[in-house]
Amino acid sequence: MTTGARRRMGVEERRQQLIGVALELFSRRSPEDVSIDEIAAAAGISRPLVYHYFPGKQSLYEAALRRAADELAARFVEPRHGPLGARLLRVMGRFFDFVEEHGPGFSALMRGGPAVGSTTTNAMIDEVRQAAYEQILAHLGATDPSARLELVVRSWVSLAESTALLWLDGRRIPREELQLQLVHDFAALAAVSAAYDGEMASLLIHMLADEPADGPFGDLVDRLATLLTKIPAVTAQTPV
Repeated sequence: MTTGARRRMGVEERRQQLIGVALELFSRRSPEDVSIDEIAAAAGISRPLVYHYFPGKQSLYEAALRRAADELAARFVEPRHGPLGARLLRVMGRFFDFVEEHGPGFSALMRGGPAVGSTTTNAMIDEVRQAAYEQILAHLGATDPSARLELVVRSWVSLAESTALLWLDGRRIPREELQLQLVHDFAALAAVSAAYDGEMASLLIHMLADEPADGPFGDLVDRLATLLTKIPAVTAQTPV
């Protein structure tokens, strides 16, 4: 955060500084609790000068959300090499890094914060979700997703979002466990859909073909196998 003596900046440089200062403050506290006076003081300029660059707190808030949305969308970008489970786990690690770094700002972005009902804010949220959706499809090599695949991926993106928001409220579960669980959730959603649809079944088989036994998906299989041995009613009906 920039503090101390003022220095002359160009218009765009000053705008970017104010966005950065606002985003840092919004990351520590809910945006509605941050005043223009605080932003001005943190940037080392006067309150009227803030209004010279932004007509009001709402426009500065939306500019900060724009930067946050772009950064969050970038967290889903991952080189398409190696097992899918490991790739998704790295994505979830970066996603939760962002959530942990930005806290209240992440909540404000996904819940709308003081800009509830703002068309601009809602559009940014949708852009983040769409970027995540498209990245996952790219990892699956799906250029023309079926209705069931779209349902699986969009449901998973929504689940990751809601899980992160709930985790922020108390952080009662270690984030590393949630990151792995979300990767398992993706496989589970795909598997359930595959039970109903041949195309999804083929995709699931392809998805798991190169997965190592010690990878995230192999770990899920081991956990489920162990669980099944502890459920007599199920194991008694399972063909040997």
